[in-house]
Amino acid sequence: MSYIELAKKDGGRILCGGGRPENLEADLQEGYFIAPTLIEGLDYTHALNCEEIFGPVATLIPFESEEEVIEMANSTRYGLSASIWTQNYSRAHRVANQVDAGIVWVNCWMVRDLRTPFGGVKDSGVGREGGMEALKFFSEVKNICFQHS
Repeated sequence: MSYIELAKKDGGRILCGGGRPENLEADLQEGYFIAPTLIEGLDYTHALNCEEIFGPVATLIPFESEEEVIEMANSTRYGLSASIWTQNYSRAHRVANQVDAGIVWVNCWMVRDLRTPFGGVKDSGVGREGGMEALKFFSEVKNICFQHS
C-alpha cells in the first residue's frame, strides 16, 4: 500500500484498484489483500517501475520507439521476466533479444513448460530452475572409489 500511496503523492493516477478488495469472504477479512491496481502518469524511473513490489500492481508507460522502450525495460537493476504484446512477430523477436530478462513472454504471461530453465538476470536471482538445470541442482554427485588388489 505504501507504493500505491507514493504513486498518488507523485502524481500517478489510479485507473482501477488501489486498495483492499471489497466484499471479501469472512475467512479472508483478516488477510493482506490488494485489489489488482493499474496506475498511469509515472516516469519509468519512478520507484514503482524500478523496484520489485510483488503485488498485483502494474503501471502504464507510453513510448515512441523500440529503442526507447528497450532502454526503459533495461534501466532497472532487476531482470526476472518481461512481457511483450504485439502483432508483429519480427519486432517481438528483435525486442525480446535486447531485453535483459531471464524469460520474455510474447503475447502471454506466466506460461511455462517446466522442462525449460527459469531464472532471472542482474539482481533478480542467481542460477536457474527447471529442465536440466533442476536435475543438476537437485542432484548430489558422489564419487566412490574402490581399489581392487
